[in-house]
Formats: sequence, C-alpha cells, structure tokens
Amino acid sequence: MTTETRHEKSIGHRTTIKWLLVMAVGMFGFGFALVPLYNLLCSVTGWNSIATNTVQASADEISQEIDLTRTVTVTFDGTINGGLPWEFKPLVRKIVVTPGISYEANFYVKNYSDREIVGQAIPGITPWQGTEHFHKTECFCFTQQTLAAGESQIMPLRFTIGADLPKDIKVLTLSYTFMDTDRSVLRAGPG
Repeated sequence: MTTETRHEKSIGHRTTIKWLLVMAVGMFGFGFALVPLYNLLCSVTGWNSIATNTVQASADEISQEIDLTRTVTVTFDGTINGGLPWEFKPLVRKIVVTPGISYEANFYVKNYSDREIVGQAIPGITPWQGTEHFHKTECFCFTQQTLAAGESQIMPLRFTIGADLPKDIKVLTLSYTFMDTDRSVLRAGPG
C-alpha cells in the first residue's frame, strides 16, 4: 500500500468520524427538542394536546349543568418514561362519575433514587374526543414535581366531566406518563 493510498484512507476515516460526531450531536439535540416540538404539534392540531389538558379550568369555563340521567366510567393509568427510578400509580383504577359533578382521585409517587429528581406528568385522554370534556381543576400535571431521594407523595387530581360529553362515550381513560425533566444531569455528563 502506497503512502498516498494510506493518506487517502486516513482522510476518509477522519471525514467519517466527523460526520458521525455531527450526527450524534444532532440526535442529542433533537432529543431535547422533542417535548417542545410535541407541544407545538399538539397546540396546532389539537390532537390530545398537552396544552389543552393542562390548562386549569375556571368555574366559569366548566359547565355547571349536571346530567343525572347517565354515568361515565373514568379509568386511570400511570407509567414512568425511560429509566426514571420512580414508582407512580393511581390509588384507584376506576370510578363511575356523573357528568357535571366534581370528583377527586389520588396518585402515589415515590423516588427510589439517592438524589433529588424533577419530573413532569404528561396527560393523555382516550378516546381523544373526550379531551375537551375532561376538565381538571387541580392537577399535579400543571407543574413540575420535585421529589427528594426516597421521598413519596400522594398527589390529588380534581376533575369534572362536562355534561356535554357525547352520549356514545361511556368510558374515558386518563393516562399519565412521568418524565425526568432534570436536564442538568444530562448536561453534566457521566461521573
């Protein structure tokens, strides 16, 4: 192999390494941008929007009409995203509600790590047609939650199902996914 051929291969390897590094940095940046991009997509399209779900409903915005002619089953689900060392679950899996009446459900969360972690609960409602009729008046999802090492909490959710919920919707599922929002750990790097 000639010196010229070795030199060309060396340049090719350096170019490949540079492109791989650029791609790795780009993917890392894209990972940070996913939540704001998702929020933007949801706010523009109205699809199961985080913005819609986390806006606190005032008493004026909630229909005060009560529909005693029917009930709706509300089920709750809680998951943890990625390697977040938390336990998170609803204390009651389902309740039967009357549209127009306020209810409360509690969720349990515990930080099993040896450090303080900041997390955010991202809600989702299915079927999506029920989203605009599910009014949260108090929710842990409105703000980030900080749990010290080993800390546990009971977090309340207060809500009303609007009496204008379409009659064909008999079951609503409110799901939360807790995500680690502490970016300082990622910025600091390993060690």
